[in-house]
Amino acid sequence: MYGGPNGELGASLRYLSQRYIMPDDVSKAVLTDIGTEELGHLEMVGTLVYQLSDGASGGDWLNGKVPEYYADNGNGVFPQSAQGSPFNAASIAVTGDPITNLFEDLAADGTIL
Repeated sequence: MYGGPNGELGASLRYLSQRYIMPDDVSKAVLTDIGTEELGHLEMVGTLVYQLSDGASGGDWLNGKVPEYYADNGNGVFPQSAQGSPFNAASIAVTGDPITNLFEDLAADGTIL
């Protein structure tokens, strides 16, 4: 997923924002590395969406039941969730507590504890 609260954009910004309150340089570096990796995922998903929609006509989008997306964005890649909600920075969970942040990261990435 490109946008949305559990998308690659949100994940990268969450990790890169949370790193500032980590108690040591090692944990800061780990969150920096993960956030950077998530940016790479954002690029890969964007490339796939573009390749899948490249050359699609308005009729193709209408038959795919997503004419609103095409009307607003054409074949451009726009950060939104699978349900059509545009990316919103409110979906980035950053608290002042490193442990709470790490639990949020695990939940957002679908990791089972």
